Amino acid sequence: MLTINRTGRLQNPLPLLFDDFFNREVFNNGLMHSSATATTIPAVNIKETSEQYEVELAAPGMQKSDFKIQLDGQKLTISSEKETTHENEGENNSQYINREYSYQSFSRTFTLRDEVLDTEKIEAKYENGVLSLLVPKKEHAKQKAPRLINVS
Repeated sequence: MLTINRTGRLQNPLPLLFDDFFNREVFNNGLMHSSATATTIPAVNIKETSEQYEVELAAPGMQKSDFKIQLDGQKLTISSEKETTHENEGENNSQYINREYSYQSFSRTFTLRDEVLDTEKIEAKYENGVLSLLVPKKEHAKQKAPRLINVS
């Protein structure tokens, strides 16, 4: 099927369909995890249990040493900067055949309610591409187990 564009010329929609399909990021869902500089920001899951908050940050391909986790008052900031150099043929010469650099960074900040959370006991671990933080609740903020109250 042919369509007519605004200038009145005939246009084949098939190349446009393929352009759209091959030029978009299929799994990025509208770039919802992108910054203004077109870099990705790791997705975060936060789960509340009766004992603590569990924060999971998806950051595959990184190492424990790539992360900086800082607590400043009620602000918990998770950040990372990583630079990677891929060297190919000609690395010993002064003329490069191909040399690629990669730099990525991100920063996510969360506000913690100090009166509810025990910020002195925050734990972090990195495993299988996921940075996990456990932020325990203070004793008075923990949900008590349900109990039965007898009627007299």
